[in-house]
Amino acid sequence: MNLKKIISIVSVVVITGLMIYGYMLYRDIFSDNTQFSEEQVYVCIPSNSDYEDVKKIITPYVKDINRFDKVAQKKSYPNREDKAGRFLLTKGMNSNEMVNSLRQNVPVQLSFNNQERLENFAGRIASQIEPDSLALLHAFTDEKFLKENGFTRENVLSIFVPNSYEFFWNTTADKFRNKMLKEYHKFWNEERLAKAKALNLTPVQVATLASIVHKETVKKDERPRVAGVYLNRLAKGIKLEADPTVIYSVKLQSNDFNQVIKRVLNKDLATVSPYNTYMYAGLPPGPIAMPDITALDAVLNPEKHNYIYFCASVKRFGYHEFAVTPAQHEANRQQYVAWISSQGIKR
Repeated sequence: MNLKKIISIVSVVVITGLMIYGYMLYRDIFSDNTQFSEEQVYVCIPSNSDYEDVKKIITPYVKDINRFDKVAQKKSYPNREDKAGRFLLTKGMNSNEMVNSLRQNVPVQLSFNNQERLENFAGRIASQIEPDSLALLHAFTDEKFLKENGFTRENVLSIFVPNSYEFFWNTTADKFRNKMLKEYHKFWNEERLAKAKALNLTPVQVATLASIVHKETVKKDERPRVAGVYLNRLAKGIKLEADPTVIYSVKLQSNDFNQVIKRVLNKDLATVSPYNTYMYAGLPPGPIAMPDITALDAVLNPEKHNYIYFCASVKRFGYHEFAVTPAQHEANRQQYVAWISSQGIKR
């Protein structure tokens, strides 16, 4: 065999080898390496995860983990110090795109609404970011934090204004709490602070009253009128006598917040609790729920009137009948009692 022929054969072998290597390299880097039917999935990598943890988490979504591994090694992903976060994988991604995606922490659009207790709130947040409810609850009730910021265990719920916020999934409990405190101060701008001061209320007291208003009526257009009633009672030194505070007191005393109470009974009014506004004058020690922004602004912008009483309406369901005198209120109350009894509602 002459030299020319040997060179030709070697060249063909080398070229073929390079082509095979190129194909394998292309396949490893640029061919589809996902195995999920959805258009996209989010994977969450916990804090302090190492590369082996990452591989275990993403394996269910990857066709060939070895191909992924080769690309990850070439791109030095295993050496990445912080791998934690929430990451988006899209159907049809190749290994290169997947590694790139695992470098881009996607924020969570976190939202919450009217949570009844701090424990409920912690559970709601724990379902959306990495810290569990116990870690969050500990952060919310940390004595140093409360003391430094002028809150108590009873009123710290007022910090959290229902809305949508952007957080990284792996945000720590303390960082979540601290950012929410900043949002609280942002909400309480100069205009709102001035309105609270004009009512002789602190932001916490506004939130406490707003929580009662929120529980009294779901009708947002009626909330300023209800707020006006309670502000009138406070101004006159009359007990608030708010049914939602009695319901909260009963639930708190029984440690059963899952019970449904549609009707407040006379025996409930005797529940000994600082939250029972039939028993104690003034505002409770803190919110009985998390009021939304419409309830907060209803207290800050109350309707001006002379009403002292109100009772659920049997003509406009969901709304209330308002009264200036005890006699007017008693007539409204009797109508409501007759209606609720006719419905067979005993509790």
